[in-house]
Amino acid sequence: MLQVRVHGPADVRIDDIADPDPGPGDALVRIAACGICGSDLSYIKMGGVAGPGPEPLCLGHEMSGTVEWVGPDVTSVRVGDRVIVQPGSDSDISKYGSGGPFGGLTPLLRVTEPDVRLHRVPDHVPLDVAAFAEPLAVGMHAVDQADVHPGEGVVVFGCGPIGLGAIATLVDRGHERVVAVDLSGTRRDLALGLGAQAALDPTTTDVWDELKSLHGTKPFMFGPTPATAAFIEASGADQVILDVIDHAGVGSRLSVVALHYRPIKVSFLMVLMKELTLRGSIEYPARFENAVDLLERRDLSALITHRFGLDQFEDALAVLDGSKDCGKVLVTLDESQW
Repeated sequence: MLQVRVHGPADVRIDDIADPDPGPGDALVRIAACGICGSDLSYIKMGGVAGPGPEPLCLGHEMSGTVEWVGPDVTSVRVGDRVIVQPGSDSDISKYGSGGPFGGLTPLLRVTEPDVRLHRVPDHVPLDVAAFAEPLAVGMHAVDQADVHPGEGVVVFGCGPIGLGAIATLVDRGHERVVAVDLSGTRRDLALGLGAQAALDPTTTDVWDELKSLHGTKPFMFGPTPATAAFIEASGADQVILDVIDHAGVGSRLSVVALHYRPIKVSFLMVLMKELTLRGSIEYPARFENAVDLLERRDLSALITHRFGLDQFEDALAVLDGSKDCGKVLVTLDESQW
């Protein structure tokens, strides 16, 4: 059986591994599709989650498919169920595709704790779209951490899949004053398609002046600031955090969901004077099912801009690691399930 694995820095291979050997409380899922993301790129560059480990790292944590087998102790799902796989669980810190023993970039995945990890997909949601549930859930939690109130202005920096997931969540919850910021024209168009109020290119627009026009202003001792109440940092650009602290208004909130590996020198004098709230955001809301519910209500198929077969994995990485002028990049393993 094939499995994409990381063997060391910049050393990723499609390996032939043993077929899964499930236990009585496990399930086997025939994978239909699996997304790849910036975390996968980081793992490949570092040679593992935090550098090379004793065993190759199995990749793939955004997967959907069909239940092919269940153990005798499994009652939550049945053979034939269309499912999304939740990579982690509260009782098992090993996350599929991110340091755990299994990964979703494989045709057949052993799933432990299927009562927690497997979520049924509504019949009208294609399984390739269902694979977007994981980044959608990450974006949803970033919105929760930003604590956006009705009527407030909010900005999402970075319109990759997680930023787009945050925008989809905000619009679904009835927020109308959502501004997207991204370098990519494709991603800005996707944000507008989701219902963003505006999508700004920071290379051609003074973002902070434009926010004053879109969201109004509020007073500050050094001059008026945008009245934007909440900011979601999904770009991974260190400068965004510094700019928000410098330009945000009193009482604003910043939710950081992108990975920032390097230390950032922050002016806590401005944090203090503006009484800013800075919160990290990691993984999912309390109910992963909330992402599945949103996929049932809204058609997010346009967010999947590139599809590749498993044998084209290197090409998929090149798109994601190149211009980043893309939405979700998906590896398809069994299109017959869709």
